[in-house]
Amino acid sequence: MFSFFRKKSPAPAEPAAAPAAPATPAGSAPATAAPADSPRQGWLDKLRAGLRKTGGQIATVFTGTRIDDALYEELESALLMADTGVAATTHLLDDLKRRVKEAKATDPQAVKGLLADAIADLLAPLQKPLVIGEHQPTVIMVAGVNGAGKTTSIGKLTRHLSQDGATVLLAAADTFRAAAREQLAVWADRNTVEIITQQGGDPAAVSFDAVTAGKARGRDVVLVDTAGRLPTQLHLMEELRKIKRVVQKAEATAPHEVLLVIDGNTGQNALAQVKAFDDALGLTGLVVTKLDGTAKGGVLCAIARQHPVPVYFVGVGEKLEDLETFDAREFAQALLN
Repeated sequence: MFSFFRKKSPAPAEPAAAPAAPATPAGSAPATAAPADSPRQGWLDKLRAGLRKTGGQIATVFTGTRIDDALYEELESALLMADTGVAATTHLLDDLKRRVKEAKATDPQAVKGLLADAIADLLAPLQKPLVIGEHQPTVIMVAGVNGAGKTTSIGKLTRHLSQDGATVLLAAADTFRAAAREQLAVWADRNTVEIITQQGGDPAAVSFDAVTAGKARGRDVVLVDTAGRLPTQLHLMEELRKIKRVVQKAEATAPHEVLLVIDGNTGQNALAQVKAFDDALGLTGLVVTKLDGTAKGGVLCAIARQHPVPVYFVGVGEKLEDLETFDAREFAQALLN
């Protein structure tokens, strides 16, 4: 299930007809509750399991019988251990105390539910759909440090886009890492999409060729896989800026999206990456991977409080289907389940 909104050209005028039910974005959830065995429910089960390490250390705070200063102190420690960060932790505690007072809550389990509400509200600004179709092609530039799961995430994103009917072209502009081109070619083969690549080619040149080819072939999306790098590698960060400039020469409005893939296991370091790459490229969205098994899932709260770049997708596994759209309330509830 993929809930991005794909804009389409308006249909020709037709004779007036009886009013129809309002349209919903492609892949969005219906008004009624989804069946227990729906794909989204299966995803939520994976998300809860993936966030168990993070949520477990927070949930233990609410096993007592009293709401007192000791509970809030334990909660503060648990949130900081989950890499929520000082700013977000302070905000959540203040917000939670206000909610407890207003609700006149006396049960620690009720406080746990109020904390889920506070986290959902904090994360709400990060929830934003990926828009495909305003431009043809929609050019998406993907960055990230080595090991974050960048190329794998591109493969998973390609699957989502293809399943929703979008035609995708991949650009193998990660010429810095050995075998990266071959890895992306495997994902292209699995998803049955085309790939633009050059043996030892310049990353910017590959990106230019891909955007040009995407326009000529009428593709909906061009996904540009850039080289993995650390923000401290200044010459490589400059190469990213060059790719962006060259892409703009191929298509003046491109890139339309600049995504950063971050590893959820890296905690506060992920926040530092968001700041550095945003300064360099102007990020439009994030893909947060490897949330399964980490005890640092609170980093999304830190991002929301200190550098609120939208989170388009979160991942909790290696399978193609283990990447899904981000929903703030689902994440908060899974975190504290």
